[in-house]
Amino acid sequence: QVQLVESGGGLVQAGGSLRLSCAASGIIGVINTMGWYRQAPGKQRELVAHITRGGSTNYVASVKGRFTISRDNAKNMVTLQMNSLKPEDTAVYYCNADSVAWSAAPLNIYWGQGTQVTVSS
Repeated sequence: QVQLVESGGGLVQAGGSLRLSCAASGIIGVINTMGWYRQAPGKQRELVAHITRGGSTNYVASVKGRFTISRDNAKNMVTLQMNSLKPEDTAVYYCNADSVAWSAAPLNIYWGQGTQVTVSS
């Protein structure tokens, strides 16, 4: 069965740091892009950062310079190092991955269950 298992969420004060990790298992085919989304109560889910298999990264403007995404292709893991956290970073963070079973197959999308990040002022 396919699983994306997240860890590392918690409660920190403003200016602190957290490291989120996500391990994928049971995915058939090559994992192309992995990333992190977040959703605050009453708000739309937004992309925080993603990274391709080749290591190209993108970040939402509000976290540039503070967050760093990385991955280990051999272990099918992605991490998000979050520094200088702000109260507005408070949200549920979701791990995301996509894959194809073979070259002409449709793209498959997978989601983790989410991990809570709370930043106090």
